[in-house]
Amino acid sequence: MTNSKKQPKLLDKARIAIRTRHYSRRTEKSYVNWIKRYIRFHGTRHPLSLNEANLQSYLEHLAIKQKVSASTQNQALNAIIFLYKHVLKKPLNTDINTVRAKQSDYLPVVFTQEEIPRIFQHLTGVNWLMASLIYGAGLCLSECLRLRVKDIDLEVQQVYVRDGKGEKDRVSVFPETLIDKMKKHLDSVKAIHDSDLKDGFGRVYLPFGISRKYSNANREFAWQYVFPSKKISPHKLDGELRRSHRSETSVQRSLKKAIKKAEVNESGSVHTLRHSFATHLLENGYDIRTVQKLLGHKDLRTTMIYTHMMKTGTLGVRSPMDCLYTAHHNAQKNETG
Repeated sequence: MTNSKKQPKLLDKARIAIRTRHYSRRTEKSYVNWIKRYIRFHGTRHPLSLNEANLQSYLEHLAIKQKVSASTQNQALNAIIFLYKHVLKKPLNTDINTVRAKQSDYLPVVFTQEEIPRIFQHLTGVNWLMASLIYGAGLCLSECLRLRVKDIDLEVQQVYVRDGKGEKDRVSVFPETLIDKMKKHLDSVKAIHDSDLKDGFGRVYLPFGISRKYSNANREFAWQYVFPSKKISPHKLDGELRRSHRSETSVQRSLKKAIKKAEVNESGSVHTLRHSFATHLLENGYDIRTVQKLLGHKDLRTTMIYTHMMKTGTLGVRSPMDCLYTAHHNAQKNETG
């Protein structure tokens, strides 16, 4: 007797494996895209018929022909490693000698500590609160949008970022100046959720494993998004009518307008707020390991880039001549005073 139930296709298996591990929606789209491109590069051959040499040739193609950045090449490698390890159950030996893409010399745009309040005075409502939290906690926009009510702890002033940078959880600081604003905002979110429940909705999307383990969690207020969308609509993954989180475009457009009105660096964006968070912490005397932990960087070298953006100069070091002059100037001032 043959099994009439169709087995999921390779890409569907990959999606299931990604969701089972609670990876973000963005990571899922990225990994599936890289797997597709890898298969097409090798003439649509099944990955089980390919080996380390095929992986090496693809990575070299990305570096030499397509001239991708080092981070893009690493992302492709991670997606393919995931495919073989978690989907095909045939891990590859990744200790291969391949041409590596050139590391970028890119330096991020950073707002000064004087520019931040000038920009924020042109923001209002939820967009102001989101921008303030992104800057105040060093979040990526996607991390801010995916925050659940339970991820905000106002008593200990912490933000819990789930499946954040590098697909890892981390804890960051919640700005004390935002506590009262956030309390009022969460009250309004609670009212929206209560209204949705009365209308037969109120079931938020939950990661694959959680929805199976806790069947009623999707109706609980603690699991609702901190920044819910204005309307209920079919969800991208299951088509069920839900209230998802706000879109990226609202705060992006508002910030762009605020930057223009404040007459500061117009190449800045929402992500510039995260860069500014890191740089300003260093300028204010916090050590780089603390900043690395708050940002969720795996490699300290990634965090080191912000030392070049500090107003106090490279690595934030003052010349001993400047220190000597300041001490001498203060001594003279005390004598004449």
